[in-house]
Amino acid sequence: MKLSGTIFTAGSFSALSVRTADDFFIRLGTTVIRMLASTPENYEKIVTGCLAGTHFVFDRKAFADRDIILSTNWDLDENDHMAILRLPYILSSGRPERIHLIIDEFQNIDLTGEGDRIFSLMEKVMDEVKAAGGSRFSYIFLGSRVNAMADIFIGRHHFYRRVQRLPMSKVDEREIVEHIIKGFLASGKVADRDLLSGACRLLRCNLFYINHFTSISDSLSKGYIMEPVMLEALKTLLAIHTGRFVATMSDLTTFQVSFLRAVVDGHLKFSTAEVIKKYSLNSSANVRRLKDALMKKEILTFEGQDERPVILDPLFEYWLKNHYFNTNP
Repeated sequence: MKLSGTIFTAGSFSALSVRTADDFFIRLGTTVIRMLASTPENYEKIVTGCLAGTHFVFDRKAFADRDIILSTNWDLDENDHMAILRLPYILSSGRPERIHLIIDEFQNIDLTGEGDRIFSLMEKVMDEVKAAGGSRFSYIFLGSRVNAMADIFIGRHHFYRRVQRLPMSKVDEREIVEHIIKGFLASGKVADRDLLSGACRLLRCNLFYINHFTSISDSLSKGYIMEPVMLEALKTLLAIHTGRFVATMSDLTTFQVSFLRAVVDGHLKFSTAEVIKKYSLNSSANVRRLKDALMKKEILTFEGQDERPVILDPLFEYWLKNHYFNTNP
């Protein structure tokens, strides 16, 4: 958007620590006001003008002492929540630029226990705005939990035909390898292209892990980065993340571990009598429960019409195969 010359204002907040509906609405309203105003006088003008008739107030003392823009003089109700949801559309009206509000870790709104109600209120306001002719304001919803986001937008059909999904595209392996090689050459080091390609495939072109892996490789070498260096870098990378992986496995039931073993062994159909017996999965009904549980824990997802199982974390998958289950002794 910047490269195309589009004029816009963007703000963001994270729902990572949101645990009540009021937390979410206060954070949303505060972020929007800070985006479009910069002085206590303007804050107060927005609260008294745009949020008149609600239980929101601008308390100058609370602002001076704790930097709080939105205070409350009573318990918040649905009218207050709707007023906050209408606020960004009101404030963006008549402005020359587009206004975008990014809500990161959006799936955590479900942790309030009122996710469906909150999403329905947001949909209601979106429909009001569309019926009135549209707006220069829009949301951008980001989420790190693949299955939780899919459940909101696909499973429960929230925001149906109101939003567009923009998935993060996979970076091409060759592009990653070329970038790494150029980076090493700039510091006078040489890396084997085929070994780097192998590392990209092992880590499924996950840029977080690849950046971490190449950084470790760089620190372990002074000139040529060959197989021994990369193997040591992989061991170091695993050592850094093993504690997290162990904690993940410790949180699983015996049935869930057995199901995960079946996935690692390459099975695609888990309700067959053979697989149920071999991995002690008990019954086909239990298999469905295990799939749901591992999806909620964001360990597995299932892709395509054949529901092919995918372990979301590529390094975790490698650790499972080569260390936890030791399928390649």
